Amino acid sequence: MEESRFILISCVIDKRRLRERQQADSNPYHLALGFCLETLHELMTEKGQQDFPTHVVVECRGSKEDRDLELEFRRICDGENRWSRRLPFRIIMADKKTNSSGLQLADLVARPIGLSTLRPGQENRAFDVLKHKFFCRGGRKRTGSDYEGWGLKIYPSPESERPR
Repeated sequence: MEESRFILISCVIDKRRLRERQQADSNPYHLALGFCLETLHELMTEKGQQDFPTHVVVECRGSKEDRDLELEFRRICDGENRWSRRLPFRIIMADKKTNSSGLQLADLVARPIGLSTLRPGQENRAFDVLKHKFFCRGGRKRTGSDYEGWGLKIYPSPESERPR
């Protein structure tokens, strides 16, 4: 993992805190999708690729969930985002059985990221490696720092986290 070259964009939705804030009707998957697509757009802008189509692969979860997620994806890309502009992303729905290195990588990083949020004081060597992979403020020169709220979005944000 340390040797692999990739940039990580992730979102953790704290469902308990979401319910506490009377946002229980918000779909956590749709919220995470929106945050991640907006951050992906920022990354593509940093790379000068913001006007070119980018394919986003999402794992299938069931026919109704897939339809709902695809509809939300299209809404976000059609302008329901923080800039109110079209985003040049194309969705690819991949079956769980697909032997995709990207989906395998997503599975590998999900648990350490989740544990870092649920148990922040617990040792998490896998997350320590991932810190250097997150998209961060200041570009690749700032790797390992300034990724909170950028490559790693936690929602609802902890009280101590500053919005960007």
